[in-house]
Amino acid sequence: MNKITSTFQQLGILIAVGAGLWGTSIPATQAVQLADGTVAFANPPKLLDAITTFRATRARGAKYYFTFFLPEAAKESVQKITINLRQGGDNINYKLDKTIAAVGTARNRTEEIAISNATFDEETETVTITFAKPISAGTTFTVGLKPKRNPDFGGTYLFGVTAYPDGEKSQGIYLGAARLQFDESSDNDFSL
Repeated sequence: MNKITSTFQQLGILIAVGAGLWGTSIPATQAVQLADGTVAFANPPKLLDAITTFRATRARGAKYYFTFFLPEAAKESVQKITINLRQGGDNINYKLDKTIAAVGTARNRTEEIAISNATFDEETETVTITFAKPISAGTTFTVGLKPKRNPDFGGTYLFGVTAYPDGEKSQGIYLGAARLQFDESSDNDFSL
């Protein structure tokens, strides 16, 4: 009986300690730094929206806008965004010199955000946008891509979006899929 009581007491202590530790969490404002020095988001940005200004196939004046929000609680800033065409009926090429970034949404852009580099990897169909200065927490921001023209084929095109925190060695986090819809013919092409 003594042995059973002692075992239950030990179990009760373990449960109480475990519950106390479970209730204790790392604050969301604390960044994650791995043993090898890699920096990761503790509280990542969120992909809010993706829109195109023209939905018609082969349209030349279109722009694609991707809007993000980096929560106030995030300690790490955003240094880089990648946008990768994952699904669609056609390849899309870009005018990288026309890439923009701004504070705000696609419909309500305010202050311009300087871009230090914009590249396109044709093999992986990935655009990489690196900001001149990291984007700080509490910021809603939009990246705008200028395609040479919309794809030849209509349908839903999915873009995988990844964000990277500021740091020499940073680990990206996949934010999800952005969806753009292109129509073979449309009377109302302008959607912004």
